[in-house]
Amino acid sequence: MTLSEEDYIKAIYHLGKGEQAPVSTNAVAEKMDTKPSSVTDMVKKLSEKGVVNYRRYKGVRLTEYGLKIALSIVRKHRLWEVFLVEKLHFSWDEVHEVAEQLEHVKSEKLIDELDKHLGFPKIDPHGDPIPSKEGEFKKAVKKLLSEVLTGTNGVCVGVKDSSPPFLKFLDKNNIALGDPIIVLEKEEFDGSLTIKINNKEMRISEQIASNLFVEIID
Repeated sequence: MTLSEEDYIKAIYHLGKGEQAPVSTNAVAEKMDTKPSSVTDMVKKLSEKGVVNYRRYKGVRLTEYGLKIALSIVRKHRLWEVFLVEKLHFSWDEVHEVAEQLEHVKSEKLIDELDKHLGFPKIDPHGDPIPSKEGEFKKAVKKLLSEVLTGTNGVCVGVKDSSPPFLKFLDKNNIALGDPIIVLEKEEFDGSLTIKINNKEMRISEQIASNLFVEIID
């Protein structure tokens, strides 16, 4: 697979939310920031290679073979993010673009040794699961903070928005993965929340709450 083909495969995987669900070529074009006609041309190439199934007006979806490739790319990307944060001390808002380049490394031995060197991590710095070499991973039971009820106790386990501005905002406000969160109040008018995090009360907007994942503690 070329670098461009791998980028398309990963885009289709994410748009299908990690499943082999069909996605529209327009959605792929938007994610890849390209023309729908370019997507159609690429999809036809990938279809010939057995990576995707494509039906006009029905969308495109990954085959079993395509899903295997997608999970391999995702595994490499997330392992490199862990390496950059833990070993090279990058901040979590810096690693995505670098990992985008490193995910195209072809050496399976290198990636296996990287996994071993890191102690076989299960999640990346943003809380996303890292597939095993066999493409297996445990899907976390998590909810967006904006969706939980008042009085809920939880732990911050991931972010929906991994853009540098949002991650820098979290750093600035000392919000990190693993932090305990209690929802104290939810404003009906604008969806903003009053939360207690690390024993400190703070008010956050609905936009922030809808980009933070929590695992609920019973």
